[in-house]
Amino acid sequence: MTVSTDFLVSKADIAQTRLTETELGALAEGQILLRIEKFALTANNITYAVVGEQMAYWNFFPAEQGWGRVPVWGFATVAESRHPEIAVGERVYGYLPMSSHLVVEPGKVSDGAFLDMAPHRQPMNRVYNNYRRLAVDPAHNPDLEDYRALFEPLFMTSFLIEAFMRHQDYFGAKSLLMTSASSKTGMALAQVAKARSPGIERVGLTSAGNVGFVEGLGLYDRVVSYDAIGDLDAAAPAVVVDFAGNGKTLSAIHNHFADNLKYSCLVGATHWEARGLADDIAGPTPILFFAPDHVVAMTDELGPEGFGIEVGKAWGSFIGEARGWVDVLRREGGDAAGETYATVLGGKASPRDGFILSL
Repeated sequence: MTVSTDFLVSKADIAQTRLTETELGALAEGQILLRIEKFALTANNITYAVVGEQMAYWNFFPAEQGWGRVPVWGFATVAESRHPEIAVGERVYGYLPMSSHLVVEPGKVSDGAFLDMAPHRQPMNRVYNNYRRLAVDPAHNPDLEDYRALFEPLFMTSFLIEAFMRHQDYFGAKSLLMTSASSKTGMALAQVAKARSPGIERVGLTSAGNVGFVEGLGLYDRVVSYDAIGDLDAAAPAVVVDFAGNGKTLSAIHNHFADNLKYSCLVGATHWEARGLADDIAGPTPILFFAPDHVVAMTDELGPEGFGIEVGKAWGSFIGEARGWVDVLRREGGDAAGETYATVLGGKASPRDGFILSL
């Protein structure tokens, strides 16, 4: 009988964590057991925990009452199989819990991928239920596995935001403001916008202590500290993509630009403890960007092959640069996972830290 080590987070207070062991039992016909090799932990995963109830992220990988398993992206090996099309030893990439093992029920199996058809996952967007089979996955590069886990989910979000904004002609704006410009998702959006929307000015907003790092990336036309938002030209129309989730910062942007802020896009919550937003802010109502819905819409528009080609072109350009932005830090074991989670949750990680964990 397999025992899974699970890293649990309190739904009532995401700063509270603990390790537990769960006996998984025998596989049913059609199921497979994944041994989770490694996964990335970034501020994006903190967002999953922050909105776990609101956006049903806790529902992907159920845990005991009052606790949840934070979803992550990573790599796994098939340890056992009772599915005729999935062999022991095969490796996959996809959406996983912070655990050592996961039981899935493969369906809609193709040469390159399968979906987890477990009943509890069917209400959720299919993007999260897709596992890519690395033996024939054209995006797989063994030398770039860690970077893929760190950046691919964030890159996809940024790719979709840029496509959405560009198709809307940036709502008439001249500047694209990005909070948390030192975050990996912020970097990704800046790189994609630089490559695909060169006419829009890219303005990175960050803490005073990170200005030098962000300027050194060469991704932004301008880098401005949060305390200097008032120095921006309020007469120039702008859009904002808020990765930070800090209500005070977003309110300052809204109230400074007022009607010249043409669109306000909410994405993440790197500053999870300060998400409150005033009810009386000026300018447009902030709108949450939910990437999976845009994946489905863009796939329907371009077709699966056309969507894959567009993403592939942008990803190839992106990953060549992204490798130089982070230092991969590999950590093993439950204690290391807890320490790393606390570091990322507390905003104490360096922008260059790229954490790859295994339990």
